[in-house]
Amino acid sequence: MKDLEINDAPLEWLGVSHKTILSPEQTGGAMSIVESVSPPESGPPRHIHHNEDETFVVLSGACKIWVEGKEATIAAGETAFIPRGKEHSFKVIGSAPCRKLIILTPSGFEGFFSDMAAGQFRIPEDMPAIEESAHRHNLTFTGPPLD
Repeated sequence: MKDLEINDAPLEWLGVSHKTILSPEQTGGAMSIVESVSPPESGPPRHIHHNEDETFVVLSGACKIWVEGKEATIAAGETAFIPRGKEHSFKVIGSAPCRKLIILTPSGFEGFFSDMAAGQFRIPEDMPAIEESAHRHNLTFTGPPLD
């Protein structure tokens, strides 16, 4: 069955890894699930997803989640839900990488991860290219990464 085929190898850049577990093609665009591993102290600039809700399920490690001025720490076995349209970010805390599932509903944003890996983009050096990809994936950057 096509639904059970194994997905491609992880996408990697700057110590971050993303592996598609459930693709948009497998769900008819209803959702996607990506396994993400981020190194200590890493995290994206503050941003807004305009079309997708995002759920983090932490499998190992821990991260600080920031959603519209409110912070929480989530560790292995814990989950955070970020509704579309809400400004948010995260930062990996502690000395270990944070491994998490990112569930996007509906799918669509995961193409941004492909762009970042293909270009091996760095923040802030490559922000024009990153922002162009973000625009195509209905994402707006709103501020700096978390301290």
